[in-house]
Amino acid sequence: MTTCLRAALAVSFLSLMAAPALAETIGVSMARADSVFLTILRQGMEMRAKAMPGVSLQVEDAQNDPQRQLDQIRNFIAAKVDAIVVAAVDGDGTPAMTKLAKEAGIPIVYSVHPPADLDTLPEKTAFVGSDEVQSGTMQTEEVCKQLGGKGAAYVLMGPLNNHSSIVRTKDIEDVLATPACKGITIVDKQAAGWDRIEAQNIMTNWLSSSADFDAVIANNDEMAIGAIQALKAVGRDPKSVVVAGIDATPDGLAAMKAGDLDVTVFQNATAQGAASVEAAAKLAKGEATERKIWVPFELVTPANMAQYAGAK
Repeated sequence: MTTCLRAALAVSFLSLMAAPALAETIGVSMARADSVFLTILRQGMEMRAKAMPGVSLQVEDAQNDPQRQLDQIRNFIAAKVDAIVVAAVDGDGTPAMTKLAKEAGIPIVYSVHPPADLDTLPEKTAFVGSDEVQSGTMQTEEVCKQLGGKGAAYVLMGPLNNHSSIVRTKDIEDVLATPACKGITIVDKQAAGWDRIEAQNIMTNWLSSSADFDAVIANNDEMAIGAIQALKAVGRDPKSVVVAGIDATPDGLAAMKAGDLDVTVFQNATAQGAASVEAAAKLAKGEATERKIWVPFELVTPANMAQYAGAK
């Protein structure tokens, strides 16, 4: 009997050793599904999750609606997910999400768009992104360099309530206030919601005003491409002005290869997505992670764009 008992215990022990680790479900709320950059971000999350045994993602589209996104967080909590990742619609709604996750004891990681409570995030909470002061600063310093510190520029902004848009626009203004670049004036600036079509419409209106300008500085590549399309539609060669974007998306790099886009800044969406999932998985296991995880921006011009071909 003793021999049988020992054999049974041995089999039981081996079964436990062979059993896979407990599966972890990470709820992911994306601000919007129709964003090129956020699509690349999501793909980075999905690729990393596939490489992590036992980790699965439940991805939801907030459709750019803060209330819908908050409801998604509530649903994730009710479903008892192991962790939550949020690419926030805007920063204003994040404190409520942080509070709900903290009360439920579920880790939450903000990706790309910083939460409003970034400097006071509680335990089991983190932010993965890039320092937006770098992005707009790199972009505008290169525009200034290409213009020789003199000229006039239009500025296409993202949503007025979006952290990245706010900081990138301030970066532009700060650089143009420096001694080396103060010879460049802003003719006008308008919000185009990160959208190519909206930017094209705004640029078309600007072109109808006949105001002189030498550059278009856009908060992202999609809006820069919209400006390029508007220029082409009226028969003006985009090469006659300096056009700048941010993100170095595949479409942005294609526009640069064609000679239409002069400046962009690579924001590694794939790396941000992967790091967000990694941080969420660590926090779900009770492991420590940095509260702020930074992925650096990189300036991209025609001189070095080849090395970013295929990058996301």
